[in-house]
Amino acid sequence: AITGTESVTLLAIPFFVCAGVLMNYTGVTKRIMDFCSVVTGRMFGGLSQVNILLSTLMGGLSGSALADAAMEAKMLVPEMERHGIGKAFSTVVTAASSMITPLIPPGIGLILYGCIANVSIGKLFIAGIVPGILIAVCLMAYAVFYCIRKGEDRNRIDAKLVQLREMGFLPLLKDSFWALLTPVILLGGIYSGVVTTTEVACVSVIYALIVSVFIYKTVEVRKIFWLVGESCRALAPLALMMAVATAFGRVLTILQIPTILAQFITSNFHSKVEILLIINVALLLIGMVMDTGPALLILAPMLIPLATELNIDVIHLGIIMVVNMAVGFVTPPFGVTLFVASPLCDTPPMRLGRKAVPFIITFLIALMFITFIPQISLCLL
Repeated sequence: AITGTESVTLLAIPFFVCAGVLMNYTGVTKRIMDFCSVVTGRMFGGLSQVNILLSTLMGGLSGSALADAAMEAKMLVPEMERHGIGKAFSTVVTAASSMITPLIPPGIGLILYGCIANVSIGKLFIAGIVPGILIAVCLMAYAVFYCIRKGEDRNRIDAKLVQLREMGFLPLLKDSFWALLTPVILLGGIYSGVVTTTEVACVSVIYALIVSVFIYKTVEVRKIFWLVGESCRALAPLALMMAVATAFGRVLTILQIPTILAQFITSNFHSKVEILLIINVALLLIGMVMDTGPALLILAPMLIPLATELNIDVIHLGIIMVVNMAVGFVTPPFGVTLFVASPLCDTPPMRLGRKAVPFIITFLIALMFITFIPQISLCLL
């Protein structure tokens, strides 16, 4: 259990979470939301698409679907409700769109998988970009369909747009510039190879401090220690879970469970298509009842040898696994983001689960494309 947490690469997780907490509490993400509202406000389902687009951007800030869901539930759901969109649908959009976060750098699931599979985390980050965009486009398409069918209060939406546009596009862009620059800095550091994953996580914390304290001046220096404490409280359960899950995964390896599983799959299913489908079904079922961290720590050592035998790229396998785990975040009866968003929006989790079914179907369609067209994940490498 102790050795399971002794990894320099894993230091990226607390730094990324800390940067996300700093930006959420200091109004940086609100500026991103205002800018996205102006860009998509004229479209049907505009605020729903803002929600989805913000999740796509938030992946570069927090790396955590739960942090993303919690932040957006507080910020966007009341705004969407005031614009005449139902609370249940608004909350489901929040929970469903947070599924994109694990795929957009710096997704924590990708960091964990990189450590387990001993592959470049930078390449995993790059491989997650196109699948993340594909899923975002699919979710946006359904949001448009829903809002056209159910209708929305365009008068309220237009009034909000007028209020934002009174600022002028250039002043609004100037105000949100430093917030929007954050994902650019992270991706630029990774693409250029100037910094490692752990180093760019440190950079994100320093950048968040500089922007919050000196540029936007939305946080006092004495509150920084409280924000760091909030980060620690969020990280403590994750660290303990990783340690115990690592120990359990090593016990399974000693018992040769990965070998037994691989032999069962290869002896009963012979085509690559069948095996990929069985892997997806198994991952989806496990993702409903198990968090991403322990699921990856336990399942990746089992599936990597099988993928190698079938000539499935290990990076492609990582994207498939993380996407499946992401679907589990919002799949009843144990979808964890549903339970995170539910109390914040005063909506029962099971009601959210029923509303989430069309989003889950949309996500599964995108998953099939990602699974059987490896170029979607590997085209940027």
